[in-house]
Order: sequence, then C-alpha cells, then structure tokens
Amino acid sequence: MRILVLGSGAREHAIITALLREDAGHEITAAPGNAGIAREVQTVALDTTNGAVIADYAVDNDIELVVIGPEAPLVAGVADAVRTRGIAVFGPGKAAARLEGSKSFAKHIMESAGVPTGRADRAGTLEEAIELLDRFGSPYVVKADGLAAGKGVIVTDDRDAAIEHARHYLQQGSVLVEEFLDGEEVSLFVLSDGHNVLPLSPAQDFKRVGDSDTGPNTGGMGAYSPLPWLPEGFTEQVLEEVAVPTVRQLAAEQTPFIGLLYCGLIITPQGIRVIEFNVRFGDPETQVVLPRLRTPLSELLFAAATGGLAGRPWPEFSDDAAVAVVLASEGYPEAPITGRPITGLDELDGVSVAHAATAASDTGFTATGGRVLSVVGTGRDIAEAREVTYREIAKIGLEGSHYRTDIAARAV
Repeated sequence: MRILVLGSGAREHAIITALLREDAGHEITAAPGNAGIAREVQTVALDTTNGAVIADYAVDNDIELVVIGPEAPLVAGVADAVRTRGIAVFGPGKAAARLEGSKSFAKHIMESAGVPTGRADRAGTLEEAIELLDRFGSPYVVKADGLAAGKGVIVTDDRDAAIEHARHYLQQGSVLVEEFLDGEEVSLFVLSDGHNVLPLSPAQDFKRVGDSDTGPNTGGMGAYSPLPWLPEGFTEQVLEEVAVPTVRQLAAEQTPFIGLLYCGLIITPQGIRVIEFNVRFGDPETQVVLPRLRTPLSELLFAAATGGLAGRPWPEFSDDAAVAVVLASEGYPEAPITGRPITGLDELDGVSVAHAATAASDTGFTATGGRVLSVVGTGRDIAEAREVTYREIAKIGLEGSHYRTDIAARAV
C-alpha cells in the first residue's frame, strides 16, 4: 500500500519500523517525520493539523491509508477531512477524538456506558478547584481538561502544589479534580472499526522523570511488554467492561470511534478502573508493543479504517519481552537544553532506536527536544530485554542527558 504516517515522534518511528518489517513493498511517507525517520522513508513538510492540506496531499499522491499518530491532528478533525475524500484513515474523527481532547467528555462517555472509573468533578475557577481538592482529600489529583502533551496531570500530597497546578491550567480552560486510585497501572491498546474491537498486548509505562517514580510527570520515560503478573483473563475483562461499552456508546452518540483506543487502566483492590482514554498509540508503549507483533500491522490498521475487524482473530505476538528506555535532554521536562550532538549510535548492537527529537548534522544527529530517543531491547524474558537495553543505551553520548535506570526492574 501507499501509506502516509502523520507525526514526528518515536511513536511514529516505531509504527513505520513495524510497517517496514513486513517486507511487503509498502510506499511509506512521513509528515513531517524526523531525522531518524528520514533515514528510512520519504518525509514531507506538511502542517499535520490542517485537514485540507493533508487531504489534498493524500489525493494528489494516491495515498491508500493515512495513519494519524499524534493527538493534535485528531482533535483538529484531520481524519474527517481525509475521509470525506474517500481515503481510509486510521484515527477517529474530531467528535470521537474529544475522548482525549476533553477529560469531561471522556467522563461523560464512561458514565453513560457504565465504565468503571474514579470519581471526578470539573472546576472552572480556582475557588471551585480548591473546594474540590479539600473534598476529595490527599493524595490530590488534578488534570487539565484539554490536551497538555502528557504533562497536564499532577498526583501529589502537597496541597499547595495541587493548587498551583490547577491555577496554571485554569488559564487554558477547566480542570478536573479526581479521587486518587492506588494500584498497578496498565496500558492496553484496542483497535476499533467503529463497532468491533481487537486488543493488542498490554504494556506498562513510567511517567515520572526519576527512578522510583519521583519527580514531575513526563510524556513517558520507558515501558515494557508483556506483563507476566497480570491476572488471567485481564484483557477479556477490559474488552467486556471498558472497550466495547465505550465504543458502542460513542457509536450510539453518532460519533463512531475508528482507530486506536488507548485504555489507561489501574488495578485497584476494588477492581479495574479507567484512569484516562487516549485516542491514538501511546508513547513509549508503542515502542515495546509493536516489536512483538507478528500479525502484519498494515492489515490491522487498514481493517480498522475500513470497517473490517469483525471475525478477525486477535493479533498474534511473540513470547519475547521488550523494554524501552527514553534518553532525555538535560533539563527535561521543565526546560530541556537542545542543540547538543548525539554520539555512539553507530556503536549500538541488538537494539532498535526510535528517534523522537533529533536533527541531522554533519557528524550525525543533534537533540532538538526533551525526549530524544527510545532505545528498545528484546529478549527471552524481561530480565534479558532490560540487560540488552541498558547495556546499549550506556553507549550513547549526549551532554547532560538522563534516563531512568529502573524501567521494568520490579517486574524482574
């Protein structure tokens, strides 16, 4: 197929790597891509949030499938613009993308569908937020209602920090104050064609910047898959209690969900609860889920985009484990320092590297953002995958850079 992948991060690099691994002769273009992606496929500079621009490009270049990676183009309605031109799109339309673009809308859908989640109330003023914080009590959970690049959530015992977080995001819109849920977090990706769903393999990611889950939230510092500690029947339960009711509720409200439903879950003493929904592949979980996928990714994406998931078997995955560790620039997440050269990439052995924020230079690459690279190792089990990943990431040179040293350690 002729496939257009929208996005510029490690997630999109991982998607493209999985498509290329099929060795099916796909013609892949990335917009805008990044320096690492450009080493593998054609890239083109397009405004990925402009639906008309994307649709025109897709038509003019005989694109057969558009895969939308980031949330911003989805919330902007790019999928709708392309679909109206008769091209298959993996990604929900603007109305369904509110599931991520508005935490309040997501809570409405969960409540209507009977999906288990934590208690939450919306605040439009600081006074309302403070009242809710005191009502729910510590630990305090405050979420920006809109998109915040994975950094709109705070979980803290510090009331003043929670208030300051609410004050900051209230400048952009409302916030949600939620009850704290305690337990192990799990990410489960679910493919949807608007009515039918198929699960991918569960993963766990690590949001805090520092070891032992310390420091501020980030876009994600690492992940691993599979999760051998999950109870038997976990995925079936999530499909029955979360994914199917959510997709059916969206269909009932005339906002069919076509694409990937990211179920951010927590296993509490009271059972599975939804922390959040996203409407696209997660980063860095994608980097550990897709390397284990044996079913051709292009078949799954196209089937979801064209209403063809009914009757398909669950995707197959290898028994190997995968561990991803994110290399971040000095100062990330508050104020990353960019422009510094990256060395050692040519010395890596036995891992894949997904570029997130790099630019080509005369000597190789430089860092252009906070999360720079995802280094992904695989092995017969999590211990072996960890060993490979950490052995190789230590070879990469980037002044002031940092990464967590405890990704998947407790799983081992």
